[in-house]
Amino acid sequence: MIVGIVIGSGIFFKSDDMLAYTGGNVGLAVLIFCIASFTIIFGSLCFSQLAARTDKPGGPITYYNEFIGTRWAVMFGWFQTFVYYPTLTVILSWVTGIYFCSLFGLDWGFNGWMAVGFAWFLICYGFNIASAKAGGLFQEISVIIKLIPLFVVALGGIFLGDPISVVMNPSPEAIEATKTLAWVAAIGPVAFSFDGWVVSMAVAHEVKDSKRNMPRALVAAPLCILIAYLLYFLGICGYIGPDQVMEMGDASVTLIAENLMGTTFATLITAFVTISVMGTTNGVILGSIRLPYSLALRNALPGSESLKKLNPNSKMPVNSAVFAMAVCLIWWVVHFLQNQYAWLVNGDVSEIAIAMSYLLYVPLYLVLFNMWRKREITTLRYGIIYPILATCGSLFVLIGSMANPQFKFFIVINLIPLILGYLYGKNAYTTIDYN
Repeated sequence: MIVGIVIGSGIFFKSDDMLAYTGGNVGLAVLIFCIASFTIIFGSLCFSQLAARTDKPGGPITYYNEFIGTRWAVMFGWFQTFVYYPTLTVILSWVTGIYFCSLFGLDWGFNGWMAVGFAWFLICYGFNIASAKAGGLFQEISVIIKLIPLFVVALGGIFLGDPISVVMNPSPEAIEATKTLAWVAAIGPVAFSFDGWVVSMAVAHEVKDSKRNMPRALVAAPLCILIAYLLYFLGICGYIGPDQVMEMGDASVTLIAENLMGTTFATLITAFVTISVMGTTNGVILGSIRLPYSLALRNALPGSESLKKLNPNSKMPVNSAVFAMAVCLIWWVVHFLQNQYAWLVNGDVSEIAIAMSYLLYVPLYLVLFNMWRKREITTLRYGIIYPILATCGSLFVLIGSMANPQFKFFIVINLIPLILGYLYGKNAYTTIDYN
């Protein structure tokens, strides 16, 4: 389940960004992959302890509400509603436009990618509002399809390329990149590629014998994801070279597929990648539609009475979906302006939001330390070691994002809903009826 949620489309269009930040140093990028994976492992192990102590669904929002306070839960919910989910939705929709145009040979440029991406954005919201089953079915299909290009490119590049050479024999520019800390910024694209692991916490209470099985799954799954990503990354770098990956950008997966088995095969792989990104976009929209509804049940948003209404036929929170879509429209404008004026070099509006979300996990990690101090947790690893390592990982992700020159500007945008959410949280209900 966790592998299916986390393995998404980010690896296809973030590989060139990782190399750009590391100066084409493949070995350095591999190291950052490993750090990101272990950040997930220790973070999810901490969350598994919180999940074992509540029978309520909802993931981090529920953990905030149960173990820290209602106002903190509302604060986190506002961040996800107004920043996290909308920025992911917009970026993934836009990337859908990029691959769709590449698939059909449409040289439409940025505005064309925006137009196609926006069309898919509207379609996704449309069929998810009309039928929850339709969105879920498409999501299941895309999960299978997105694994095909990942492993085809990985295996082809590994066996027919020379991945060992690109790691062991970096270019002079790649060696020079290790002499500064600019490479730390590569953690942003890597964090994007691994993002989604927290979603699994929302259903942790449903896992059979979760106290025993969840910790095992939360170690095994990130390691499986790490292996899959490293195989793909080393495969594509080993076959066409890191310089070519940076030059081709998002089209590098098409290039390696064409070199491996010809134009027809490359078109097929590009189609699979396009469907993968479309599916990832749909999955994020599935979550974003229900988030305002969830907050409205707590009376944690203005207009909660309207937002918590369900359509009598489809049982979908239509008003909540429209609200989420309206928030996304604002971020479409921000994304357009960001690209027009190049506010974020080698990045996008979602990366700082992801870094901020990692910072917001830290108070939950510290809850375990407090439990250990009160002897509610008796093991040193869960009370001290794992929270410290998870916190260090989160701070590393945040520091990586700080390398962007416009970090201060975008972090202020991130802080606005956090502050407003905390203030509005005084009106929220402490408990809600999940039935």
